[in-house]
Amino acid sequence: MNPSPFERLERLLPQETLAHGPLMAEYTSMKVGGPARLMMDVRDAEHVRLALDAAAREGIPVLRLGNGSNLLVADEGFEGLVLHFGRSFSRVTLEGESMTAEAGAPLMGLSRLAGEHGLTGLEFAAGIPASVGGAALMNAGAYGSEMAEIVTQVECLDGRGRRLRLGRGEIGYGYRHSRMMDEGLTVLSVTVALRRGDPELIANLVRDYQRRRREKQPLSYPSCGSFFKRPEGYYAGALIEAAGLKGCRVGGAEVSRLHAGFIINVGKATAADVLALMRHVRETVKAASGVTLEPEVRLIGVSGE
Repeated sequence: MNPSPFERLERLLPQETLAHGPLMAEYTSMKVGGPARLMMDVRDAEHVRLALDAAAREGIPVLRLGNGSNLLVADEGFEGLVLHFGRSFSRVTLEGESMTAEAGAPLMGLSRLAGEHGLTGLEFAAGIPASVGGAALMNAGAYGSEMAEIVTQVECLDGRGRRLRLGRGEIGYGYRHSRMMDEGLTVLSVTVALRRGDPELIANLVRDYQRRRREKQPLSYPSCGSFFKRPEGYYAGALIEAAGLKGCRVGGAEVSRLHAGFIINVGKATAADVLALMRHVRETVKAASGVTLEPEVRLIGVSGE
């Protein structure tokens, strides 16, 4: 019997890095999502290159996964290869005022390390629960700052495993958007340029941001953070609250009573619950304000319509 595409792919990769059928609910901050056909724990860039090339030849879809903090995967799961960039691919190097981190490094850890070395520019990231790769990919930001302000280079692979180094002017950053998203590029490492600062002022700013998050965001519940993009001239949370949707619930998914921009998992929510609530919120806000909310969360195996 001829081997299947997945069997041919597996033969190229280290068996100790592979997992069959892991539940995506265990790898995403919303805690929903069905099984992935195959997952590779990324430990080496060469293995990523091999995996991308083989997956392209075999017609196997690929999902790049970091901290899973901005991802909603269908209850049916993902019938493809998940490249998991986690602790096994998270080395960080510091040279003067420049830091380079592998894609799996936690963004909050990078912010903490910068502060410990008296470097300013990453304070806004102290409470963002993303991997460096995911943050660079989607131009994550908070409190008026974003990754586009500090990223100077992104090393990545294209869909066939060919290596690219994108400089600041080649990344194509926009609001929660980048060239890497447009072209399906896989981020391997990110370099940021910081500045010397006063360690005490840096620490105070980080503490202030963290306090504001604790007070205003439902951090005790699983969520994807801000679920919708900020519409031009508006705030998604304010529109949702004005439409009377705080506390609105479908199954185990609820519009947070603390911050209406968050959809939270209050108890055994399914992806279907979250999607049904998302669609209800969009329809209600559209009817009330005329504004169409667009999800900021990446939807895998499901439609945002």
